[in-house]
Amino acid sequence: MKKRILAIMACAIMALSACGKANVNESSSASAESTVTESTTVSENEDSLGTIKLGGLKGPTSIGLVKLVDDAKKGSLPYSVEFDMESAPDVMAPKLLNGEVDIAALPVNMGSVLFNKSDGKVTMLDIGTLGILYILEKGDQSIKTVADLKGRTIVANGQGATPEYTLSYLLSANGMDINSDVTIDWKSSADEVLSTIENMDNAIVMLPQPFVTVAQTKVQNLNTVLDLTKEWDALGTGGKLITSGLFVRNDFLESNKELVDEFIANYTDSVKWINENVEDASKLVEEYDIIKAPIAAKAIPYCNLVSITGDEMKTAAEDYFKTLFDLNPKSVGEALPGEEFYYLGK
Repeated sequence: MKKRILAIMACAIMALSACGKANVNESSSASAESTVTESTTVSENEDSLGTIKLGGLKGPTSIGLVKLVDDAKKGSLPYSVEFDMESAPDVMAPKLLNGEVDIAALPVNMGSVLFNKSDGKVTMLDIGTLGILYILEKGDQSIKTVADLKGRTIVANGQGATPEYTLSYLLSANGMDINSDVTIDWKSSADEVLSTIENMDNAIVMLPQPFVTVAQTKVQNLNTVLDLTKEWDALGTGGKLITSGLFVRNDFLESNKELVDEFIANYTDSVKWINENVEDASKLVEEYDIIKAPIAAKAIPYCNLVSITGDEMKTAAEDYFKTLFDLNPKSVGEALPGEEFYYLGK
């Protein structure tokens, strides 16, 4: 298939992910610089649709991709995949714009930021994960509702991204301001969150899955007290809580629509298989160096892996972006993306 020469673009990244800059593997460390690249191929034949350079993050976004990547590796898909995984979204996002990857799983608000900062050079294909954030408490269990957070200190990572905006929205709905009614001790990674609370008798933390499961294997007496997705949904005013999506560079999409359509269908199948075959999926998650299988098996049911496309994707994302924009316009790149941002199918 004919490949176009891709222009190198510079981008300003204005958000970090709930999934980024954290070590989720008990036996190996992950940093913003670490990269896992897995080349997969299909049998050489005239029916091959081509190659996708696919990017994911070390966390739920890549968990949803593992079956697709593995199927491509085994030659059972009509295209090949070169899989590149990073720990931090602000490392992966520029790769999408400069052509190092063609399709990337990224925090959904970062997709909007890239769209606005690149003059509309990227398109949203799919919602890949819904809400994955939780409040945990170590020691005395005094947090029963969001209102109980008033006056408390919360240790968290994800400042300027989904965690901050989610908590800010929930606090506001309960008559509180994130800047005055709670104290947020922001850390650069989930690892730093864990090291901070490890020797504390009492602590409140906010973490996403699968880091919640990792934390509970490392820190004693750390219990989940609030599911922030349930709290968000109970309000009924902010649309769906969305964490990540799949985004494609427009020049790749325009030249490879059949390939992209096939990829979306395969991704939907991948997510369905993972949700229905957790034990087998957890082995693949470890094989692709995301997290250890026992942790993956516990975490997958709480990762809210989905594949939402077309009009349903557009409606859900528009509602979520509007909520974020009202909180902080910078969270979506200073403007709501236009209709051309959403890929509605064939």
